[in-house]
Amino acid sequence: MRIAYLDGFSGISGDMFLGALVDAGVPLELFQRTVAALDLGITLQGSRVDRAGISATKVDVLVNGQKDLPREEFWAEWRSSAAEHTHGETHAPGHDHGEGEGDHHVQGRHLRQVLGIIQAASISDRAKGTASEIFVALGTAEAKVHNIDVAHVHFHEVGAADAIADIVCAAVGAEALKVEQILASPLNVGGGSVKCAHGVMPVPAPATLELLKGVPVYSGEVQKELVTPTGAAIVRVLVSSFGPRPVMTTEKIGYGAGARDFPRHSNVLRITVGETADSGAWTDVSKESLSTDEVMVLEANLDDLSPQVVGFLTDQLLAAGALDVFTTAVQMKKSRPGTLLTVLSRPEQEATLRELIFRESSTLGIRSRREQRYLLARRHETVQTPWGEVRIKIGSMAGADSQLAPEYEDCRRVAVEHHVPLKTVLQEALRLYLDKENG
Repeated sequence: MRIAYLDGFSGISGDMFLGALVDAGVPLELFQRTVAALDLGITLQGSRVDRAGISATKVDVLVNGQKDLPREEFWAEWRSSAAEHTHGETHAPGHDHGEGEGDHHVQGRHLRQVLGIIQAASISDRAKGTASEIFVALGTAEAKVHNIDVAHVHFHEVGAADAIADIVCAAVGAEALKVEQILASPLNVGGGSVKCAHGVMPVPAPATLELLKGVPVYSGEVQKELVTPTGAAIVRVLVSSFGPRPVMTTEKIGYGAGARDFPRHSNVLRITVGETADSGAWTDVSKESLSTDEVMVLEANLDDLSPQVVGFLTDQLLAAGALDVFTTAVQMKKSRPGTLLTVLSRPEQEATLRELIFRESSTLGIRSRREQRYLLARRHETVQTPWGEVRIKIGSMAGADSQLAPEYEDCRRVAVEHHVPLKTVLQEALRLYLDKENG
């Protein structure tokens, strides 16, 4: 199985992750085209730098030609001057670039607007979903820390553009790696303190710590903030498990540089890409090869909503990070036909998705419950069809493959590119995989 492993011995930020990806072979031009298509005045610059004797790639995000502060200073300045509550809103992330502390008229974007920008981006549906999930995680953490609804989290114009660049490129870059899992070591969060809107707080900062729930972390000798909120949101969504390096054969290595150069400490994020023979690497698998997690189930009965609106709502929920959305035809009171909307989400996304359902549908009530989910061990293998590569998703139990399915997005892509019926691509991909296994 092809995996990527992150060594977080010096923490992680959005630009460090992008630098590591570029150093490992993801073209910088891919990121430059991605941010140019966002039309937010963003450009990227790449350079080679030295961090305590380690050569690494530094990726700088420029907004309207201006380079932002180093990430730890970027977030520290926002906390001390921009995280003011105005009319029930929290402003995040980013500094004001000269705006006074009392100026609350800085243009910016709410989470809904940011998700709209991501949805309109010229990237794959998979990358859109990943980027949206990362931004939702970031907004949800800020909302919880400040005790407000996530819909009221307000991203300053420059800070939002910077964070959009980091997060969208992280999603695009992770997809470009073509790995089945991203794993990571425990994260060094640094030490010391940071300035927040209401005083000085120890590292990690509140929103960062909220994002790092369930993630193994530690503090080393460096008394600086090493994990930024953007970095924490990226690993929360992209990394499937944390722990020691698994047995793997290394193919590519990349080093992404942080802004600061510490003495006797290489301020870099290292990524290793390679193969492992363990198809169930780092999944919490029982003897029956089943792992478990918890999901929230949101349900609403709809009997007066246009099917067009239901379809639109489904797309919006998936873009906002829902694990799955489906509808069921039901018979409601007074013999009226209706639709049962069911949404599966991670617990931390429940509030965001609930607000979206209320806003976009006609329902007056939403039911929610927490359920345990059992998962088969999963892996991907690739087959070469006459029209291009297609991944096969494989589920296994007790060491035996029990579920096989060609990846829809791969089949859809080659069907559109080569004008071949989708069903033909699906059948051929499955046939090629079975022939390989039985040959």
